[in-house]
Amino acid sequence: MRLNRYLSQCGIASRRGAEEIILGGRVSINGHVITELATKVQPEDKVVVDGSPVRAETPVVLVLNKPKGYLCSRGDKQDRMTIYDLLPLKYQNLHHVGRLDKDSEGLILLTNRGDLSHRIIHPSQGAEKEYEVVVDQALNPDVMAKLVKGMMTEEGFARAERTWMDGDYRAHIVLKMGLKRQIRMMLYYLGYEVTRLTRIRIGWLKLHGLARGAYKELTPTEVERFFKEEPAKPKLERSKPGEEKDDGIEDHRPAARKRVHEAEAREPRGFKPTRGKKSGPTARFSEDKPSRGKKSGPSARFSEDKPAPRGKKSGSASWSSGDKPSYSKPKSRTFSPRSRSSETGRDEKPRGRSGPPARRPAPRGPRRGPSSR
Repeated sequence: MRLNRYLSQCGIASRRGAEEIILGGRVSINGHVITELATKVQPEDKVVVDGSPVRAETPVVLVLNKPKGYLCSRGDKQDRMTIYDLLPLKYQNLHHVGRLDKDSEGLILLTNRGDLSHRIIHPSQGAEKEYEVVVDQALNPDVMAKLVKGMMTEEGFARAERTWMDGDYRAHIVLKMGLKRQIRMMLYYLGYEVTRLTRIRIGWLKLHGLARGAYKELTPTEVERFFKEEPAKPKLERSKPGEEKDDGIEDHRPAARKRVHEAEAREPRGFKPTRGKKSGPTARFSEDKPSRGKKSGPSARFSEDKPAPRGKKSGSASWSSGDKPSYSKPKSRTFSPRSRSSETGRDEKPRGRSGPPARRPAPRGPRRGPSSR
């Protein structure tokens, strides 16, 4: 038997917790400190943990139907009744798996097996606990949905796995979490007060046939069912052929295979798209005679026979091709002696020589002869 399992059967800790104890150098076998997890323990070996010898006990698992008014504790300073008052002396060394508050009743397990406690208590292991709850006001489906969605409480975020109504004032709530007074606190935040709370199921084990305050010991076969059975997963309803149903389930097929499947469903059978060109009704140009730089079809604003008039861009024209376009003379760029360019931000001077323009010579008249002087 492996050392971590041996310590678990001794009631020291769960198997995972026993591994931490071994790695910490707190365990010795026959006087030798052991830190190897794969160490085997023989029946004649002497195992010591933290200086105290330990001995594997016979595995015992009890199921108890706890009545209302009993505490899940070994002792109470106020001398109130505990669940150990319901058990004989030989079972006083068992520890309870989880707890129920004083005002709650129902199933509770007591054992000396740490691995079973870890299996049932830890939320990641999947051991469900079902409760039957009676409240002081009428319930409605919105309240059930809020319990599953979850909320913040004094102990942290609390939520239920599943809920359903069993009448106006009665409901069933399934939990995997184990916060203190979780169900009572959740319903209190929703405006309800719990008048009765009974745990009716732990994993596969149900309350049927066990009277209040009574207990029974589980067989090894029944105990192993806690480790073998997983919680039942909800079945998915399949839609009939030709019927579409959005059940919120994500398609987990490979991305490439999913794209091919969608393309085949969209395109007609025997269709072969051409390379480099878009096919189908989304193609913008004709495959036979593509036109460069011009749009075809009803979206073209000018006809292909007549080119667009000069000075106007065909893509930005807002008038029709039948109207007579108006042409405006392009603006000439003039320069002043101290004009500032908007592009460069520098002062620009007129081209040519600077200064006032030269005077033109007077026009010459007709040449006069000597007689005219």
